[in-house]
Amino acid sequence: MDSIATHDVAVIGAGPAGLAAATALARSLRSVVVIDAGEPRNRFAEHAHNVLGSEGDAPRDIDARGRAEASAYGAEFADGIVERVARRGEHLVVSVGAEELTVRRLVLATGLVDVLPELPGIAERWGRSVVHCPYCHGYELRGQRIVVLATGSNSALQALFFRQLSEQVTMVVQPGGEPDAESAELLAAVGVRVVRSQAAAVEGKADLRLADGGVLGADAIVVAPRFTVRGELFEQLGGSLPNHPMTGLPYIEADPSGRTEVQDVWAAGNVCDPMAQVVGSAAQGLLAGAAVNADLVLTDARRAAGRT
Repeated sequence: MDSIATHDVAVIGAGPAGLAAATALARSLRSVVVIDAGEPRNRFAEHAHNVLGSEGDAPRDIDARGRAEASAYGAEFADGIVERVARRGEHLVVSVGAEELTVRRLVLATGLVDVLPELPGIAERWGRSVVHCPYCHGYELRGQRIVVLATGSNSALQALFFRQLSEQVTMVVQPGGEPDAESAELLAAVGVRVVRSQAAAVEGKADLRLADGGVLGADAIVVAPRFTVRGELFEQLGGSLPNHPMTGLPYIEADPSGRTEVQDVWAAGNVCDPMAQVVGSAAQGLLAGAAVNADLVLTDARRAAGRT
């Protein structure tokens, strides 16, 4: 960006949530800038699923179309990392490198980072033959050999979900991943094989090498990543990150419109709902964009009436 610009709204993050928010705002004739670091969560996946009208499209293609649509209504885009946000009088200042943007409202659509188990071979296969979501990847693995790497309490449920899609499901129990008695009974009842052995590495397409030297041949490995939301900017503004009731990990708490505890700040997508997929994130972004516009409409009307 060549100079400091003033906008009604800055949207940080150009995934489905941020793009939907920007489109709603631009269609309401708001000056909006979308700032993005170019690291979407789903960049590792070749296809996106359960996206109405875009089923199976590459995530980068969906995002590109979203950018084009928002741009057509006047939204601006800036590539870069937002390093700081701060309040200056009645405005918010967004710092991107040495440049500053002064805005009236802020939408955080910064998403989250999947922290994978520390196992050789996992990271380079992530999003392809190493997966975590049965709704994102399950259909493509139907009938294939699936190994669930059990590292926590949710692993048994993962195994049951993938068992719906294949009869060849094996759960490898790691330290801390032992299923409780009820889960063990359910796994046995539906024919999920349970192996108690330490995983050593993922090799080939998705073969799991065990610490005892054995190898479990597989077409896909299922893991349970740890979700870490990108909430640093929210904290800079004085916001708190409570633990999410489902994941137990920090997140930005927001009401159904996306409004947060911090004045003039909304949030949408995975940063406030770690379980949201593409369509859900886009819906949250739309609601946040509409809510921000409504807030600005009322603010301006009250100011015109001399009520502020």
